[in-house]
Amino acid sequence: MSSTASVTPPAAPANTRGRVILASLIGTSIEFYDFYVYATAAVLVFPALFFTNEDPTTALLASFAVFGVAFIARPVGSILFGHFGDRIGRKGTLVGSLLTMGIATVLIGCLPTAQVPGWEFWAPFLLVIMRFCQGLGLGGEWSGAALLATENAPAGKRAIYGTFPQLGAPIGFIIANLLFLVLNLSMSAEAFSAWGWRVPFLLSAILVIVGLYVRLKLVETPAFQKVVDTGEVAKLPLARVFKTSWYQIILGTFIMLATYVLFYLMTAFTLTYGTTAATEASARAAAEKAGKAFDPAAFVPGLGYTRNEFLIMLIVGVVFFGIFTLVAGPLAERYGRRKTLIWVTLGIIVFGLLFVPLFGGGFVGTMALLIVGFTLMGLTFGPMGAQLPELFPTNVRYTGSAIAYNLASVLGAAVAPTIAVWLWTMAHGSTVWVGVYLSLAGVLTLIALFLSKETKDVDFTENVS
Repeated sequence: MSSTASVTPPAAPANTRGRVILASLIGTSIEFYDFYVYATAAVLVFPALFFTNEDPTTALLASFAVFGVAFIARPVGSILFGHFGDRIGRKGTLVGSLLTMGIATVLIGCLPTAQVPGWEFWAPFLLVIMRFCQGLGLGGEWSGAALLATENAPAGKRAIYGTFPQLGAPIGFIIANLLFLVLNLSMSAEAFSAWGWRVPFLLSAILVIVGLYVRLKLVETPAFQKVVDTGEVAKLPLARVFKTSWYQIILGTFIMLATYVLFYLMTAFTLTYGTTAATEASARAAAEKAGKAFDPAAFVPGLGYTRNEFLIMLIVGVVFFGIFTLVAGPLAERYGRRKTLIWVTLGIIVFGLLFVPLFGGGFVGTMALLIVGFTLMGLTFGPMGAQLPELFPTNVRYTGSAIAYNLASVLGAAVAPTIAVWLWTMAHGSTVWVGVYLSLAGVLTLIALFLSKETKDVDFTENVS
């Protein structure tokens, strides 16, 4: 007697939930950690260390110009890594973006300064190159992390999984600023300028090593594997996405616009405004203590907090950012991405009109502004991890979401602090027009949301262009 046994094929390997969370979270944590580490160093030490032949104002402007190089590189990175993400897969591309970004960050901490004889030209030149490489890696990091999370998500949980990479923003902020607070409190200004500024850059190597270890253990996402299996891989993802999804790129860019403007106003601008002297007398005294000339015609009043005081206030606010980033996922899952973002964007528009009374309310008012602003930031940033990828078909999803995200960074992030400082200066210390600027950005985002469709139930695997 003979019998035939049926053989069940082995199940395809899958990424565990913990691995997906950590692998998607680690890169965006490095991204925002890098932003704050460089931004702080660009103000505190880079003008004196890398632009020694310039006057203080020109040196500061040169330092911020190098900071802006990353925003030029980010769209390039979105095209470069988007191409490989849609051609060879999410896993390999995420490893590449992490290494590009992480190695450049660590190398900044190893650079000789322009104070070293013979390095007057090469030190700032290499700083520009490293900053450009950071921007390249950042350009491909977010979308890859968002796709890793959402394309591995169980049915009905894409928005929840999409909050994992978003949580990297508050985590990166808190780690970077706590580290600078510790350094400020534990060493002299001379020691910080001599070697202490290198510590935050070098410590990012720990995050890179952990992230690399986790990402190398990943398997390809089911959605992209289906594209490979069916032979639908786009040969030229950039050309394909602009041919088939150009409208979604525009919508995605403006859907993300208010989020970016809000984020950079709540961090970069509020730190500048909060730590600027509140009176001309205190500004004059600070200038005399530092041995600098004081120009009363150029004085614009701020809130007068010390840097350490305001950093602590910001860190408290960012805790709410993290909490409500996680809250946003279930809300977007239950009510839909579009409806959730419409209500949050309306809140951002109203919030912008409250800048003057809140900032004018002393410590309580300022603290309320930071908490409300960062709460709104979490509620608008959280759903973006699912919203932007869901706008695009699977075989161009990496490229499309990366371009939309990074175009929004150019329109919202790169110019927001500069515009805000100019508006504040033009209003002679009032933040009224800064708030209006945020509200106008919210109006543009609201229009884009009204022109878009709900993506909650879009097919995330079978949808190809």
